[in-house]
Amino acid sequence: MFFIVARAPEFAAVQSDNGGIPPRGISQTKHGRQSRVGGRCRACLDSSVGAPPHRPSDLRVFLLLFLFLNFLYLTTSSGRVRTIDEVIVDWEAESLVLHGSTAVPQAVAMNSFYGKMDRDGKPQAPYGAAQAALVAPWYALGRLVQAMAPGVPAPARDIALDAVITSSSATFAALAAALLFLILARAGIPAAAAAGTSLIVALGTPLFAYSSWFFSEPLAAAILLAAAFAIFSGDCSAPIPFERAATGGLLLGVALWVRPTHVIAVPVFLLAILARERGRGIAPACAVAAVSGMFGAAYLFRNQVLFGNFFDFGYPATAEGGKHLNTFETPFLTGLFGFLLSPGKSLFLFAPPLLVALPGVVRLARRDRGLAVLAGVAPIGYLLFYARYTQWEGGYSFGPRYLLPAIPLACLGLGAALADGSRGVRRLAFVLAVAGFLVQAVGMSTSFLEDQAKGGYYDAQWNYRMSYSPLVSQSRRLVHYLTSATPAPMGLGFDRWFVFLAKAGVARGTIAGVLLLECAGALSTGWFLCAALRKSGAKDRAPGAMNGT
Repeated sequence: MFFIVARAPEFAAVQSDNGGIPPRGISQTKHGRQSRVGGRCRACLDSSVGAPPHRPSDLRVFLLLFLFLNFLYLTTSSGRVRTIDEVIVDWEAESLVLHGSTAVPQAVAMNSFYGKMDRDGKPQAPYGAAQAALVAPWYALGRLVQAMAPGVPAPARDIALDAVITSSSATFAALAAALLFLILARAGIPAAAAAGTSLIVALGTPLFAYSSWFFSEPLAAAILLAAAFAIFSGDCSAPIPFERAATGGLLLGVALWVRPTHVIAVPVFLLAILARERGRGIAPACAVAAVSGMFGAAYLFRNQVLFGNFFDFGYPATAEGGKHLNTFETPFLTGLFGFLLSPGKSLFLFAPPLLVALPGVVRLARRDRGLAVLAGVAPIGYLLFYARYTQWEGGYSFGPRYLLPAIPLACLGLGAALADGSRGVRRLAFVLAVAGFLVQAVGMSTSFLEDQAKGGYYDAQWNYRMSYSPLVSQSRRLVHYLTSATPAPMGLGFDRWFVFLAKAGVARGTIAGVLLLECAGALSTGWFLCAALRKSGAKDRAPGAMNGT
């Protein structure tokens, strides 16, 4: 979104004269050898053969991987609520916890309202309430920190609250990466390859960067992967049970209530079920469609109740300069070029492991057609949809924000590539992972909003500049702050929670204690994770292990 919002009192909101719509923006504030994969391959392609048994250690690795990444992401979180997409959900969570309402009068009071007045005259956000409801525990924890944490002075309490709320993205991103491991492990991918894929996605794609901000995309990615696990993790020699299909439909329905645009994923899941199950997939596909459809119908009913129109989602008609955001006015080739080749939004520049993952979908299809369809079709669906979207660039954001939920799904193909590919493929994946990590590090080093709000991101008509390159401009900004003798003001410079909380006056002992706990958690769970993977790898290498014998 365009808005620049001043959450903290030390920054003033940028004003505009667009007929009462406030500015949207910133607070500084190879085919597999038969001995390895034949069992699973036959299980998915011939229903008369059962799948290999699940490794009991998979759940242990999943849990340790989740905890390790969660601790790691917490240490690298920005802790700041910046753009209107983040701030509105923050206020919505506050209203839900304190008043049991989704109305956001705080936004009006702060002259930062983005949404629409409902039929009762209450300001409503244009998003479903799922993200706000799911982050409510973090909001409650933040209130506890405000009241009880030592060394948090009154002027810094709201900033500390935002840091706790933002940490929810660390948990959602860690869950997404851990679920990716579990899906691949249940598909017969060796634990080392599955865990390697998870770590590559966790650290070498925008999932890493977005774990540090309060956008909805890490949550959406986790929900879509949870739906994939629910539907496709069972024995594919047997039909998908109704319970699994219904659970998958429920999760897809929740994704609709995070953002209704995730309706894109529903037909992809239905196609994946039919591709895997063929004729016997009709019943589970109907179950998924029915349950997710009920959530969609409920969302339309919400629109009718609030705004008097089933198809009025609560978005304002225009933003800055009278520009229509939620329409499809971008020429298709323009959006396609932006997502594939532009220096600021290219999928392959910001998520280099996709260069191995997408060809790996062919290998994945030999193991599980359903997962292969998800991996191959989901990113295409999101790409085609958003290439025409007027605000295809995702507002003020780093990289291809709107495509992030599809990236972990696409990287299911990476697991098959690592498991069945040559040593050269694995080396290439490692190099691309390192490249991706460096890209995310640049984006997280300084505030992307500080960089983008200087005028290089949008032109005077609020059109995205295809020449914008954050890897260049943010690298320069980082070098500037590293070499400057003058300390950066709060909200500028190195963009991490422990830096700005110290500048806000939070006691350094309190900050050091929290950071020490997070680092200790990452180190300990990382050690246990390595031990679990060594043990699981030994079992994978045992004679007959991959045959399920």
